[in-house]
Amino acid sequence: MSETVRMDLAEAIALCEQAALAAGANKETAASLAKSVVAAEAKGVRSVGLAHFLDYLDALESGRIDGAAEPVVTRPALAVFMSDARGGIAHTAFDRSFHDLAKSARIFGVAIFAQKNAFTCGELGYFTGRLASEGLVAFGATNGPALLAGAGSAKPVYCTNPMSFAAPVEGGVPLVIDQSSSETAFVSLRKAAEEGREIPTGWAVDSRGKPTTDPAAAMKGALLAFGGNRGANVALMVEVLAAGLTGANWSLDAPSFTQGAESPGTGLFLLAIEPKLIDPDFAARLKAQLDRLAFDHRVHVPGVSRGKAGMLAKALGLDVPADIVRRIAAYADRHLPG
Repeated sequence: MSETVRMDLAEAIALCEQAALAAGANKETAASLAKSVVAAEAKGVRSVGLAHFLDYLDALESGRIDGAAEPVVTRPALAVFMSDARGGIAHTAFDRSFHDLAKSARIFGVAIFAQKNAFTCGELGYFTGRLASEGLVAFGATNGPALLAGAGSAKPVYCTNPMSFAAPVEGGVPLVIDQSSSETAFVSLRKAAEEGREIPTGWAVDSRGKPTTDPAAAMKGALLAFGGNRGANVALMVEVLAAGLTGANWSLDAPSFTQGAESPGTGLFLLAIEPKLIDPDFAARLKAQLDRLAFDHRVHVPGVSRGKAGMLAKALGLDVPADIVRRIAAYADRHLPG
């Protein structure tokens, strides 16, 4: 087992903020980014947690993220928030709009947040889960550079194009479903390549379109959608919402999020719904139904284990691989006074 370092959440956030500042982020960007990646780490979503934070730091230094970007949010209708991230992170404009977005959903029944020109957003469930914590039902979709083969294609045409759904549960953590359109995440391929491990058949094809268990060959080829053509169709649906409606780059046109100096210019689509206007007892009825599914039928309910992990991390802290802490601290040390 690799060496780990125990950190409380505040300590982890502070370290990430310092590292982001050193890499070129302003205070607002550093704070938004740090909170999101530590939240993912706390819930056990480590593929987009502190290890992925290193990708953000590299992107800040290389110019793929404009750390001083000033997002522009307009409201073409009272319940529609349009954001141009202007090459920055996906989180800043959402953080700025969050309370007004929730307020609009409560007043009008629904509200939309649509964003273009952002870096990839990390954990999509971070956005929908926060809305659910405000008592709202939420749906989210986001895209990125092409990594995933489409139906009938062996070449990448979509990103992993995740979608997320979240809903409030009376007296408990929200229901949060957060899943990609691919059989696995790109970061899983990269981790397998770094560790010299093979990947399962069905995850990806190589550059010739042939099934492969070699992660290095897979990264030069394309990820495969879950469920074959059905998963690819979900990826297309997400693409239309996240890039088509928002005016963001289609995945085919998005620059890499790991190389170069251009922002991938990706999109984020969020829909917030006020359930109390439709059914005042929604959260209580959902709790009763989820309890029945879990206890009577042994159904796994998404969001419960991650919610409990987040609460445990808040109380006891995080165990983070020491190598990741050292690499983040190397950035942070550049920003220390003196």
